[in-house]
Amino acid sequence: MLCLPLTAWAGRAILVYGDSLSAAYGLAQDAGWATLLQARLKQKGLDYTVVNASISGETTSGGMARIAEALSAHQPRVVIVALGANDGLRGLPLAQMRANLGKIVRASQKAKSRVLLVGMRLPPNYGDAYTRQFAQVYADLARENKTALAPFLLQGVADRRELFQADNLHPTAQAQAMILDNVWPALAPLLK
Repeated sequence: MLCLPLTAWAGRAILVYGDSLSAAYGLAQDAGWATLLQARLKQKGLDYTVVNASISGETTSGGMARIAEALSAHQPRVVIVALGANDGLRGLPLAQMRANLGKIVRASQKAKSRVLLVGMRLPPNYGDAYTRQFAQVYADLARENKTALAPFLLQGVADRRELFQADNLHPTAQAQAMILDNVWPALAPLLK
């Protein structure tokens, strides 16, 4: 008897592969943007199942360490890579972050998945050079790997304090639809 992952029976999978910003940290799980993505796919008649493999606190190093298992378990048609925020907040070397993200993207492509790389930005208190170079990593990797790019996950959210929980790091439930709207324009073409 052939044994397939549950997602294989459910249709085509979209793997959301991120950190707390994608894991709905501090929210009901059904309020996060990944769950809203599933609702949008259904509304548009697109036969995909969203698998949210995001982990709060995840770095690109942790993501790289578990990507092979996630790809094998879920066999996604599309992988949304939304990692790097924790690397930046910890001031980790950008060369290491870039290498890890590159390995995640290439492993996903090798597994025949289409990839959407989702960019992140850091607050200015990390210094102009580091924040500029941090944001540039995503654009460079997308170009080099010929993959789709959503430039900034928190576009239109990051500068609005009322859209953040008390920790001032994690968006509220009210911000989740805006986050999905930041991802959707780059994701939609990959679903055809």
